[in-house]
Amino acid sequence: MLEINTLVGVVFSGLSCLVIEGVADEGQLIRVTARTRDDPVPCPACGTFTARVHGFCGRTVADVPVDGRRVVMSVRVRRLMCSKWGCPRRTFREQVAGLLERYQRRTNRLTDQLASLVSELAGRAGARLSRALGVPVARSTALRLLMRLPLPAIGVPRVLGVDDFALRRRHRYATILIDAETGKRVDVLLGRGPDALEAWLRAHPGVEIVCRDGSLTYGEAIRRALPDAVQVGDRWHIWRNLCDKVLSEVRSHSSCWATVNPPRPGGVREQSTRERWQQVHDLLDKGVGLLECARRLNLGLNTVKRYARTKEPDTLRRAPRYRPTLVDPYRDHLRNRRAEDPAVPVQRLYREIKELGFTGSLNLLYRYITQGRAGGDRPVITPRRLASLLLTRPDRLRDSDSKLLGELTAACPELTELTRLVHAFAELLIPAAGNDAKLTAWITAVRTADLPYLHGFSNGLELDRAAVNAALTMPHHNGRTEGVNTRTKRIMRQMHGRAGFALLRHRILLP
Repeated sequence: MLEINTLVGVVFSGLSCLVIEGVADEGQLIRVTARTRDDPVPCPACGTFTARVHGFCGRTVADVPVDGRRVVMSVRVRRLMCSKWGCPRRTFREQVAGLLERYQRRTNRLTDQLASLVSELAGRAGARLSRALGVPVARSTALRLLMRLPLPAIGVPRVLGVDDFALRRRHRYATILIDAETGKRVDVLLGRGPDALEAWLRAHPGVEIVCRDGSLTYGEAIRRALPDAVQVGDRWHIWRNLCDKVLSEVRSHSSCWATVNPPRPGGVREQSTRERWQQVHDLLDKGVGLLECARRLNLGLNTVKRYARTKEPDTLRRAPRYRPTLVDPYRDHLRNRRAEDPAVPVQRLYREIKELGFTGSLNLLYRYITQGRAGGDRPVITPRRLASLLLTRPDRLRDSDSKLLGELTAACPELTELTRLVHAFAELLIPAAGNDAKLTAWITAVRTADLPYLHGFSNGLELDRAAVNAALTMPHHNGRTEGVNTRTKRIMRQMHGRAGFALLRHRILLP
């Protein structure tokens, strides 16, 4: 069995620079009585070592908890006299190096633990958790500890990532700068205009490559501050812009592929959609305003606007989403029987598929037929669904989806050409030498095709052609910056939007 002194030395091993004289149990508090050692210490003014005691004073400091209870130390500290004649400091109070700082009410190891806590949770959340851990601090104290943590030195990366994020959406924004090669945060600037970024780049020369999104504002700031730097566009944003244009093209040709995608017989939802579209357009043709249409038809204003924007009701069709049921394996049998005899009773169909192995209920079969799932060759798809199939890699499509996509695009020469151009552009998104020349050929092919929305996309590429060429030929990207933005949004949600810019910047830049 360990002796008391040995046990104390094990539990309070971090206090080895002190002489522990006693440990008292005070319920929810453990009080440790200690004193400093009798070794000589240097004078803070002249550095002369001395051990001449002038007097004693006490310090009460908190230490890390033990057994879930607070630990408070009562430390007797010596006041020493400097033995050097003419020293401006005749007496001084000794400090405990490595354990206590001047005027500190906590040990260094407790301060380090609290600093790790508040760097993750900040003020209120950090204060709540500190009470549960037995070292309660106020939220203002937690914030002071957080702001006291040193930030890493601002370095100048070779490849810089630039992106903006909203402090208050549509009102206030900020700019995040990171090392695009390592993902380390470099700095956070208030605002997203060109002036702040240009001033930072001029004050920190040495950046060779800048990764950014399609913002021409950032591009102009980089050109003014670093005319020799290479600007690299973000491939994800380029692909996202193409996806939006493809969806617009699919919607504009809905009258073509809708003939290959017939509506389900007896679709109540499609029937009501057509009726509402007709009612809205009848009122608009009579000169009735959008708000008055919404009042007369008892519809939302945004719903009326959506109907008013569409020239054909087919573009408003939405695919019903059904979960797999026990009736699905017998769908072909039900479709054939209803084609032979449209008036066949549901109970007879139920008995027939029961003999084939159906284990569901009559109610399930009745709902299946009422929803129209027993008729039609394929579910009704929307323009968004068709665009999604068109933009998906062919090797990742199921056989049924590939067949459906081929049938729908074959109904319209423009959609066939659109599919070819999308697949050709997707191959350019894998960085390789010579992609810039292939992009020129792709833009030429787009301009010869009857695809007006894709013309607008190609014009946008030409406006920022140098950055797009670098994105398609160089391996650098802005993905790590987007990851830092995601972490920043989590920090802002954690502080409920109450953090000032100085505190938010400090938390973003902390390692």
